[in-house]
Amino acid sequence: MKIATWNVNSIKARLANTLEWLETAAPDVALLQEIKTVADKFPRLEIEERGYSCAIVGQKSYNGVAILSKFPLEDIVETLPGDDNDEQARYVEAWVDAGDEGLRVASIYLPNGNPVDSEKYPYKLAWMDRLRTHAESLLSTEEPVVLGGDYNVIPAPGDVYDPEGWRDDALYRLDTRKRFRALINLGYTEAFRALHAETGRYSFWDYQRRAFESDRGLRIDHLLLSPQAADRLSACDIDTVPRGKEKASDHTPVWCELSAAA
Repeated sequence: MKIATWNVNSIKARLANTLEWLETAAPDVALLQEIKTVADKFPRLEIEERGYSCAIVGQKSYNGVAILSKFPLEDIVETLPGDDNDEQARYVEAWVDAGDEGLRVASIYLPNGNPVDSEKYPYKLAWMDRLRTHAESLLSTEEPVVLGGDYNVIPAPGDVYDPEGWRDDALYRLDTRKRFRALINLGYTEAFRALHAETGRYSFWDYQRRAFESDRGLRIDHLLLSPQAADRLSACDIDTVPRGKEKASDHTPVWCELSAAA
């Protein structure tokens, strides 16, 4: 089963690119972030015509997440537990009903957190704490789980083109990285790093100053796998082709493949 995550940076603006990618990359499950639309305005018909079921948590003009699946989606969760007052559309979770290959997936759009001297950074850290608590509860089910998305976290110096220049950014601050590490230390496997030791591989390039062409990027889009999913991990990579398209998102897809359950 092929599972991909992609911050599309507006599904309406990138619809043609998204549909092309669904045809060529053919993920079984696609986790989308920053769809920037309410659920009623999501291009469900065009997606369903490609054979996908949809679970959508939208928000007008901002945020928004979705799960697209070639298999039925069940037990849909539309908010990250832990704060009933949080109205930002940043989390959707579902069970992918693929028989013996079934698994639980979540599409995550973790807060950016900048500027760090505003309320946005404490919100980011609190959101990460909530995610850790929920991720721990998911492990107790002993189900295969894939938590994919735009984490807005640079895990290590080799995941950013200029570590020193990003030292005080919310994506790379020590408190951010500590919380990401604490999430993994629960027992999750970061799929890309599990199979790739090389540094300088990125999933995001800013639109300014030809960052993509000069490869000044960040690796902030991640797939975290529970032990039951990690045991089936057979491949993972970053698909840079969509980033080179006209009217591209500033992110590019990251995907992994899980082998059949033993």
